[in-house]
Amino acid sequence: MRIRTPGKVREGLWFLGQEETGVYLLEGKECSMLVSGGMSYIVPDILEQFKEFGIDENRIKKILILHSHFDHVGIIPFFKRRHPEIEVLGSERAWELLRMEKAIATINQFSQNVAKRMGKESVYSEYDLDWRDDVSGRMVREGDPIDLGGVEVSILEIPGHSSCCIAAYVPQWKALFPTDGGGIPFDETIVTSGNSNYTKYQKSLERLRPLEVEYYCADHYGYVTGEEARQFISRAIEMAKKKRIEMEEAYRATRDIDAAAKLLIASFYDENPNYFLSPDIFLDVHRQMIRHLASLIDQKD
Repeated sequence: MRIRTPGKVREGLWFLGQEETGVYLLEGKECSMLVSGGMSYIVPDILEQFKEFGIDENRIKKILILHSHFDHVGIIPFFKRRHPEIEVLGSERAWELLRMEKAIATINQFSQNVAKRMGKESVYSEYDLDWRDDVSGRMVREGDPIDLGGVEVSILEIPGHSSCCIAAYVPQWKALFPTDGGGIPFDETIVTSGNSNYTKYQKSLERLRPLEVEYYCADHYGYVTGEEARQFISRAIEMAKKKRIEMEEAYRATRDIDAAAKLLIASFYDENPNYFLSPDIFLDVHRQMIRHLASLIDQKD
């Protein structure tokens, strides 16, 4: 079952934000941790949800970055400045990217563009949301445990969607937080997105397949529970295979990365006009994915 309304997922676990972009709050005996950073414009929603759900904001001592794309780190500067004691955790590659001026400029530009598209641009005059060089934290690697007190979170490195992508897994809850390194439960389908390296993305999906999952906690479009959660990664693997074939066929038909990407984007938005990413951003995503596949195809041909 797919649930897209913010609220309690289970005891100790909350989904916060909005349907199209969310974060998760994990509550342990010692402290709480936010998992992922969503898009910047959901800050006022989260603050209101803290009050509505009776969540103690002051217990939040950690924020875990699952990857460094703009739509997954948006709330972090605000909460780090609001609570300087919060420890921000991310992969080594994520911190490399988040120290680059160009990457920070792109995060801020894309975040404001999407906020404007969603009619939420006023949040930038009310809150300090931009990334700057004052946000730092600690690196986590494969297998590193994060202990919240009675709740232990394990880290898995799953490159492919991005070079810095990691997943979080709570074995005792059978809760998986795969960010976009899994599949996105949009509408009634699954969107697969191996932006940086589609081959690595597919291998990372296979890494996630053996995990027992009762709660599939996506960053976009909420979370999935029950039997659908148990089968979700297997379904994402099949969808990724189909997507790869589509991209390869589009490139072989055009022998042009840009033309192939535009062809696929036009078809996608004809069927999914309400997808949260603007067509220009999703076009760049497809260019990245097809560029990787094109290099492999050109080597063979």
